[in-house]
Amino acid sequence: MERDKAIIITGAAGFIGSILVGCLNHLGYYNIIIVDDFSRADKLSNWADKKFAHKVERTELFTWLKNTDPKVEIVFHLGARTDTTEFDYSIHEELNVRYSQQIWTYCTVKHIPLIYASSAATYGGGEMGYKDDHALCYKLSPLNPYGVSKNEFDKWALQQEQKPPYWYGLKFFNVYGPNEYHKGRMASVIFHSFKQIQDNGFVKLFKSHRPEIEDGQQLRDFIYVKDVVNVCVWLMENLPQSGLYNLGTGKARSFADLVKATFAALDKTADIRYIDMPEDIRDKYQYFTEADMSKLIEAGYNTPFHSLEEGVSDYVRHYLSPNYG
Repeated sequence: MERDKAIIITGAAGFIGSILVGCLNHLGYYNIIIVDDFSRADKLSNWADKKFAHKVERTELFTWLKNTDPKVEIVFHLGARTDTTEFDYSIHEELNVRYSQQIWTYCTVKHIPLIYASSAATYGGGEMGYKDDHALCYKLSPLNPYGVSKNEFDKWALQQEQKPPYWYGLKFFNVYGPNEYHKGRMASVIFHSFKQIQDNGFVKLFKSHRPEIEDGQQLRDFIYVKDVVNVCVWLMENLPQSGLYNLGTGKARSFADLVKATFAALDKTADIRYIDMPEDIRDKYQYFTEADMSKLIEAGYNTPFHSLEEGVSDYVRHYLSPNYG
């Protein structure tokens, strides 16, 4: 890849975007155009120590691009409204659909590869499985407006005759790791578990409201953010066949396992207490997610992912404990 050409990263002050900037810096990429809403003080630590060429406000991006016309190698569009509890679809539509369409059009006109964030939320309750088959998009029923907006853009992208030279929609599963501290309620269960252990010495988890599933045995495909950005960089450097790609570990684990790993990373005995799930999310709750990772593997990606225990240990010992312990 030509190091003199720029890399655009939207959502660069956010969770995954800021980790990607750091990863690219480590690999020697500094000609980066970071894009986000930089007014939030709680995101400052995510990007203040990163090396980049330009900082552009999200609302000013397309004006800035028109005025400066930079030579761009690739665009990582990771900025999005990710709050699954925000039920005003118009907010998701504006940020997750229309803005993404503008990014797509820019990349198409300028012949720039595009990697964008989709989501496992597109799969809804999982009735159709978790295979990143393009035909499946038209059958999915996401459980919330966020998932709907991500699936609407995926479908729109698939229908376009004019496309970027290479494009990848990454269906992120449950990503966790450093730099998610600003996400509040939407931060990972590991982050909230760590805080509960520090404050109370125990962790509260939702009870199961399905008789066939035990408390704490709700399953998710948890993936460490370092693995996510490794895949992003690999796609940038290898440019396999365009399309939608799942991005999880391919191995579902229980919330109880996750919390036990958090206690273990703190060298503490696990103490889990179960509480009723709020009624407002009870009908929208996924009891199982697991990425079918065969497409990415067949495309040539062969770097092993962190196990849940490995990822949680690294996150807790090297990031959460030093900063929040």
